[in-house]
Amino acid sequence: MPVKISHKSSPFFSTCFLRLRVLLSFAFIICSAFKSEAQRFPVLNQIDLPHDYYFRELYLPQVTSGPSSVCWTSDGKSLVYAMAGSLWIQELGTETASQLTDGPGYDFQPDCSPDGKTVVYTRYNGQSVELMSLDLLTKQSTELTKNNGVNLEPRWSPDGKKLAYVSTRNTGHFLLYTAEMNMGVLEKNQCITPDRKSSAKRYYYSEFDHAINPFWSADGEELFFISNREIAHGTGAIVSLSPNNDSIPKIIHQEETSWKTKPDISPDGTRMVYSSYLGRNWHQLWLLPTKGGYPVALTYGDYDNTNARWSPDGSRIAFISNRTGNMTLWTIDPYNGKEQQIKNPKLIYKNPVSPLTIITLDENGSRQPARVSICDSRGKFYSPRESWIHADDSSYPATQKFESHYIHSQGKITLDAPNDSLYIVASSGPEYEISKQRIVNLKGSSDTINIGLSKLKMPLEYGNWKSGDLHVHMNYTGHYRNTPEILVQQARAENLNFIYNLIVNKEQRIPDISYFSPSSDPASTQDVLLFHSQEFHTSFWGHLGLLNLDDHFLVPSYSAYPETAFQSLYPHNVNIAKQARAQNALVGYVHPFLASQLYPEQSEKLTNDLPLNAALGLVDYYELIGFADHIPSADVWYKLLNCGMRIPAGAGTDAMANYASLRGPVGLNRIFIKNDGVFDKKEIVKQIKTGHSYVTNGPLIGLKAGDVEYGEVVQLKNKSEKISYRAFVRSAVAVDYLDIIWNGKVVKRHILKGAKKTADIVGEFTADGAGWMLARAWSEKADPDLFDSYPYASTNPIYFEVDGKYVISKEAASYFLIWIERLKKAAMNHEGYRDEQEKEIVLKDIELARQFYLECIKNSTMP
Repeated sequence: MPVKISHKSSPFFSTCFLRLRVLLSFAFIICSAFKSEAQRFPVLNQIDLPHDYYFRELYLPQVTSGPSSVCWTSDGKSLVYAMAGSLWIQELGTETASQLTDGPGYDFQPDCSPDGKTVVYTRYNGQSVELMSLDLLTKQSTELTKNNGVNLEPRWSPDGKKLAYVSTRNTGHFLLYTAEMNMGVLEKNQCITPDRKSSAKRYYYSEFDHAINPFWSADGEELFFISNREIAHGTGAIVSLSPNNDSIPKIIHQEETSWKTKPDISPDGTRMVYSSYLGRNWHQLWLLPTKGGYPVALTYGDYDNTNARWSPDGSRIAFISNRTGNMTLWTIDPYNGKEQQIKNPKLIYKNPVSPLTIITLDENGSRQPARVSICDSRGKFYSPRESWIHADDSSYPATQKFESHYIHSQGKITLDAPNDSLYIVASSGPEYEISKQRIVNLKGSSDTINIGLSKLKMPLEYGNWKSGDLHVHMNYTGHYRNTPEILVQQARAENLNFIYNLIVNKEQRIPDISYFSPSSDPASTQDVLLFHSQEFHTSFWGHLGLLNLDDHFLVPSYSAYPETAFQSLYPHNVNIAKQARAQNALVGYVHPFLASQLYPEQSEKLTNDLPLNAALGLVDYYELIGFADHIPSADVWYKLLNCGMRIPAGAGTDAMANYASLRGPVGLNRIFIKNDGVFDKKEIVKQIKTGHSYVTNGPLIGLKAGDVEYGEVVQLKNKSEKISYRAFVRSAVAVDYLDIIWNGKVVKRHILKGAKKTADIVGEFTADGAGWMLARAWSEKADPDLFDSYPYASTNPIYFEVDGKYVISKEAASYFLIWIERLKKAAMNHEGYRDEQEKEIVLKDIELARQFYLECIKNSTMP
């Protein structure tokens, strides 16, 4: 299958988040020695838009154990809602919900016809999202679309004759369609917002306009929706369009929005309710006159209220809230603000289910927190009602119908499981084997299943290690409302010992700003330490991880945002790194590079200033394994090491821990630090800075040169000397190669045999002068049991000096000189500076870096 890379993206995407679409396709060029096999693809890859990790979570419906979208029946007596991938109906005043659908896919976004006979909804079948129609009398569903696109948000017209919906058909973009309903058949589909390329310089959105969140006026004469036509930031304004008369939408209200606005007009047509984070960090419900005007908040709170729908008589509004952490269903009286939760402790299933308890145990028989997945014979996922459901953001179409889903268990869970064959997978981080069990024909009675989790058998000299994720976002505007206590539970299930929650903005919001503290979070335990730090956002210069700021959070937390008061390139990362260092923080470059940015040569759009800050001694760690392409990222790191810079590798998942669909889970990418004594922040910082650590997304790896481990320095007596080494790998997934790297080159490649999960290697090679060595383990193919592009692990280097001198490569320095010249050109031509002094400061630092690399060439010890 060919790589799918959008050629329609704005240049503003290229320097940071462009990594995702190419990375997740896993069909990129890495280097001459690496041939990938296209097998892991982003979910719903037919959507041709950048930054799919955002729109997938914030706009596409996801499987959640709680209600995710809601509508009223035409008589106003009941609610129909999506929950756990099915549609349910519940009469108000009762606590019983009845399942309406249990088909071969996941069902979402219901809308009830004005005559009360039919519900239209969307069904995700693993390959596309199609519109469906459910007869409420017969409970039979029929397919309305078969275009293999992504069809979303169907809404009936008030007279019940038409549907409005969003579709990617033919373009890959979210565009607005209308169609006529004739005897249960969708006819005369018409796109009323033609594909259009905008002149706006957008930051996180496509150059092509979109139209989402459709809803009809009370008389059915106008369609309202969210349009970003000529809008640079956010998903757009509330606009209206008469399908028969207008060609250009009329703006009703404009503010920054982010996918979840979803307005709905009151039955009397005078006002609309919508979700907004205006001046806040969380979505709440707001009321606005239908003709436009001044919006007024209806709800308040540090959580999200979304997906609001008016009752047919206008006396209540139903909506979804994550105030409890999970998704819950509520109603509110718009006249007095009284809120009421719609609880459903009793569920009536369409097909038989039985209680199933799953207990995960360690080797001593004690309960072991774990990640657990339970699927039926159709590949559909099941979970306890209180658990947060998470999904891999990519899938394996050759072997999976749906992407993998999972929940985090603290050792025991109970769920309603179908009377069917089940496939259960349990794991607890990379130090444990992955347990897989098939349960044949669970029928009619409660059952308990004990799943044992065994640790990998490590070499005797492995020692004691603690693992951590240096890059997590606790709350980042996802489905759930995360807390430190829940994040610690997620870490325990992944056998993770420390987490850095990097607080960061999402457009105008900084959801976790109130948690910032120089100290560990009070929710920390003896086993899991949680720290709240910062990610500094600038897609021009590259994102920074700022670990352990000891005084204050840096605001604004970004620069170089076009068409804002912070469009200047200053403060640049040099300035930010110095400010962070003044607060005793570690400064790291996060989610670095894609192959497309580096090969066959450096991209002209690449303005990441890693070589600049590295030359000025302002980089404390490099996120080698993260939301990037590991081997190309390693190639850049090797060149830095070859310029005499001893920058240790770090690792961070960039997991949005409150997402239902995410790159994750927490701890997917982690660093292991040596720990033989006290385990606290001081020790963690020490081990990160000194490089007494290794990084991985799965394989466990080790290396010694004699008795020397990574992060240490060896003095060679001769310019040419044999170096003996011992290396090992242990892995729960298959690994193809264990490489020994010397000065950026593979000097020994060991090919794993059999199950390819374990190897113990002894070898030697001849070192010609000063240098550094490390071990890396990796595979050519992705593995469905590891939610990353391919298995990869690396030790930090062992350094070798001759007469106190270290390696300096002319080739590496020349490589970065080209990079620096490109930075200089881009910085000189930028038009966003507030004054000439800002520009001069930036250019002066660039020149200092240029002189550094010129000195490297002059004093090089190797070609």
